[in-house]
Amino acid sequence: MTAGLLAGAAGTTALTMVTYLDQATRGRPASDMPERTAERLAEAAGVPLGEQDAARGRAQGLGGLLGILTGLGVGAAYGALRTVAPRPSPMVAAAGLGVAVVVASSAPMTALGLTDPRTWGVRGWLSDLAPHFAYGLVTAYAFEAVGG
Repeated sequence: MTAGLLAGAAGTTALTMVTYLDQATRGRPASDMPERTAERLAEAAGVPLGEQDAARGRAQGLGGLLGILTGLGVGAAYGALRTVAPRPSPMVAAAGLGVAVVVASSAPMTALGLTDPRTWGVRGWLSDLAPHFAYGLVTAYAFEAVGG
């Protein structure tokens, strides 16, 4: 699991870099979806985030932390799975990890009614899949590099 956690950290960095590169290249703003997810989860848990600016800042911070924890969690789960499953090819592992992190990040947002992936369109899916595939690729290769 430790190798998976470290690989997930590398993959999370790659996902973040590809996301920021997409924003810089296309001039698009950051998504507010992580922030909105954090707000909804806090609301559902009965945890107040504070007043206006403080609440927004906390939601932004918590949204970012949720993304990092998702990447670390998927990496750790991959590490645990690899102790009992046969070694996949790097591209199969990359694809599986990419799909896993898409599901792990999008499922809560969908369940909370914040988004509907069926309405994203081609551009929306490409914007979402490219960084997640980068996550999968880097996580798979990093796992092997750290001796997983």
